[in-house]
Amino acid sequence: MQYLSKDQIINATVQSFAAFTAACAAADEAHCFKRPAAEKWSVAENIQHLIVSTNTSKLAFTLPAFLVRWIGGTPNRDSKSYEALVDKYKEKLAAGGKASGRFIPKPMDIKCGKEKLLQNWQKAAGQFIAAVKNNSSESKLDDYLVRHPLLGRITLRELCYFTIYHTEHHLNIIQGILNPPPLNS
Repeated sequence: MQYLSKDQIINATVQSFAAFTAACAAADEAHCFKRPAAEKWSVAENIQHLIVSTNTSKLAFTLPAFLVRWIGGTPNRDSKSYEALVDKYKEKLAAGGKASGRFIPKPMDIKCGKEKLLQNWQKAAGQFIAAVKNNSSESKLDDYLVRHPLLGRITLRELCYFTIYHTEHHLNIIQGILNPPPLNS
């Protein structure tokens, strides 16, 4: 199996975070807070979802190691590859998996302000990247488990893979909101 190294993970995360930020920054203020459909999240709600998700993931790298091990446990298997983790996540989504609890953004009003929301996102993104850089070694990525609401127990390396893909997943959603396909005539 081919794993991404810690440096490759950091680089891929920086790239996915930057692409997401650029797409969100390109949305005009009014469009950012408008839901494309009643059951679909707005651009702002997608941003808020990623802020909560990324801040939660950061904890796995900032909490004391003994606490992460006590909560999540120790793996009895090797980490999955990026592709295998993404396939598992897509399977969970296809089976009806979706955000729950605190990961569901509350409806947002334009009064929240796009710039403030983007600042909060950039802060969360920067803190996650710093946490991975400063608080994990290559081996630690495979030595600890964390609990994921859809994926179950995953290694820290898999959590990083998830964060990369999850950001890209929401980037694709936002791009679809901002550039909807033309209606059939």
